[in-house]
Amino acid sequence: MTGPRTAGQVGYAQLSTVDPALWQATGTAWAGLVGLAQRRATELADDSAALRAQWSGLAATAAVEQLSDLRAELRTLAPVAIEIDQVLAEFGARLAAARARLAAAVALAATVGVLIDRWGRTSPDPGRVPAHRAVQTVVPVATAIRDALDLATAADREAATRLDRLTAGAESGWATRPPPGRPAPNTDPALVNLWWAGLSPAQQRWLVGHEPELIGRLDGVPAAARDQANRLLLAVRRAALLERWGQLLGRLPRGPAELAGLRTVDAALAGLDALTSRLASPEPPRAYLLGLEVGGEGRTVVALGNPDRAAGILTHVPGTTAGLHDATDDLGRAARVLSRCADLAPGQETSAVLWLDYDAPDFLHEAAWDRQAHAAGEALHRFQEGLRATHDGPPARQTVLGHSYGSLVVGGAARDHGLAADALVFVGSPGVGVGHAAELGVPAGQVWASTAPDDVIRLTRPPGELARQAVLSLSPVATIAGMLTGDDDERWFGRDPADPSFGGRSFPSGRYGHSGYWHPDNPALDGMARIVLGQ
Repeated sequence: MTGPRTAGQVGYAQLSTVDPALWQATGTAWAGLVGLAQRRATELADDSAALRAQWSGLAATAAVEQLSDLRAELRTLAPVAIEIDQVLAEFGARLAAARARLAAAVALAATVGVLIDRWGRTSPDPGRVPAHRAVQTVVPVATAIRDALDLATAADREAATRLDRLTAGAESGWATRPPPGRPAPNTDPALVNLWWAGLSPAQQRWLVGHEPELIGRLDGVPAAARDQANRLLLAVRRAALLERWGQLLGRLPRGPAELAGLRTVDAALAGLDALTSRLASPEPPRAYLLGLEVGGEGRTVVALGNPDRAAGILTHVPGTTAGLHDATDDLGRAARVLSRCADLAPGQETSAVLWLDYDAPDFLHEAAWDRQAHAAGEALHRFQEGLRATHDGPPARQTVLGHSYGSLVVGGAARDHGLAADALVFVGSPGVGVGHAAELGVPAGQVWASTAPDDVIRLTRPPGELARQAVLSLSPVATIAGMLTGDDDERWFGRDPADPSFGGRSFPSGRYGHSGYWHPDNPALDGMARIVLGQ
């Protein structure tokens, strides 16, 4: 019989019965305090202004200072509440991974004939396992159980340590002065990370609370801090959209431009509300808000699961018409890959990132040009470099996936700037801006592509003279006609990355059209997940 429990270790019975969702729900409750703290801080600011207008003297000054101190405490509470949510959500996620490993061990025991008692100790079933095979049958099961318990124990200790540090910080008082120095715009993410690591936890928390605009968008700052900063800005971002909506609504007479602007703002508001709802949900995996802009049609970067802790990271770059209005739809696609990864590799921590930090084309005639893809390249390069710089432990396997026009964004970034990526994936691609996989700068054999048999992208051709004239006409009908003429073996932006002559590798897709690669029954979903996992 094997598998005695060591002192301080999470036990078999504990892990078998724990519900990770309860920890995640507790974290969500803490995060719910953020809005309350921000509202109370605003009320105190209003009270202070009213007080100064009606009262003067030493007593008035003391009262205003007291209100200012209370506001500072509330301002500090908000990022701390988000951090507690992060700690408990990550603890819950690791418990879920440990339970998945334990379930796999129990299933293995049932298959090979190993008995497990209430303490997790293992022994061969004498009716199924001959004596000479007992050890080799029991050891794999006992090892799998021990690995699951070790993971749960490590998660428990880490969460306790992080919460203890927060408690100690609260008892000793948070930093009240700004730390010196700030990274210049476009600083190398590795240097940003060195700057961040040189700050004390109190200084880091001060920056999150007082300069969230800077921290929220800074590649090289850990995902947890960026998430805290961007969540603090959600109310500000929504207020900015409402202000734009009011300005457009007040313009009379309303012409086509004003009406189009109102529709854009309405759609962005709906998208922001949907995204905010997902951020507030206790549903695993926890969402990390790594970027949010509401100008134009809006941009966002959202990770499912903490990429700084994951063994595998998928960066998903969407294509034409993508914007804040449908960000949760694209996030759902990334989530389906993540879910399939969990099915294929129970217990392995993975993260999927929706990277929508560029101005995607709105119309087909805009998608016929590479200007917007070219403009996005440097930002995608910096983001991937930032993932490398902030990752904890051994380097993660980083995969970047581009869909439709997003594949041109990924290909152009890899060609012009280089990408910190171990694999590139192109689905439904109109071409990626290069003629051969070797031009993309990733390890040999790690450029992948898939095009569904019924994907309309198969009809596109390289731009000949008719196509150029059609695009210059800015006519959608003429653009379509132009894109459907030309050579059969190439796409609009270069050779088809799914074609053998491109030099990459392909994986199959069923007949699910241009946007169906993430359908649960499509073999392409398995293909994408296996690439993320490196299987």
